Amino acid sequence: MDHQLVRKALINWERVGRDSYLRDIEAIRGLDEIEFTSSITFFVGENGSGKSTVLEAIAIACGFNPEGGSRNYRFSTYDSHSELCGAMRIVRGVRRPEWGYFLRAESFYNVATKEEDYADSLHPSQRFHEKSHGESFLAIAQTQLRPKGLYFLDEPEAALSVQRQLTLLAEIDECAGQGSQFIIVTHSPILLGIPGARILTFDSGQVHGCQYEETDSYQVTEMFINNRKQLLTRLIGRG
Repeated sequence: MDHQLVRKALINWERVGRDSYLRDIEAIRGLDEIEFTSSITFFVGENGSGKSTVLEAIAIACGFNPEGGSRNYRFSTYDSHSELCGAMRIVRGVRRPEWGYFLRAESFYNVATKEEDYADSLHPSQRFHEKSHGESFLAIAQTQLRPKGLYFLDEPEAALSVQRQLTLLAEIDECAGQGSQFIIVTHSPILLGIPGARILTFDSGQVHGCQYEETDSYQVTEMFINNRKQLLTRLIGRG
């Protein structure tokens, strides 16, 4: 039996404008579908490769607010999402998610502000603005990641220390083991190390699967750690 909450994301290019910038993104313009075969799927690739654009479109097509939050969030600070969401069709699994959350590093401030507006006596505010950026991100993981949920995380490591990334890794792994599904954009070699996760890279002109050790995040980090002095000498003239 297929246990994924989202099985596929299909793109109908007839619903994308001929002059759309989406057609200029190499990895996206040849993309017709993405199949999800693991409870945790990572999107990796260089900046501008289209991974966050695709994540955003899938999240919106699944009913989430473009700027993030749960599916109960409905607000707009600045409409910056692409038209890709309107061209996307989601093939769902047999199960339906019991909860979900869309975490975007770039618009988290707006979500934190709206969370205070939405608060009431039954749903008190987490007061994210009173916490550090990293504490707020971790609080999201500890309060919003629940069993049998659907979660979209866009660079969740952005505000987290190395230690907190390890904490988040454990939270994601535990939640996925309880029937949840994650689709995550990340540059973190720590998060990418979650056992059993599927990694899709948007580099090299076509979205395709890759191994952990093949990711730039791993290779560049390994190179720096093992050859720090030589690398710094080449980059800045001194190690």
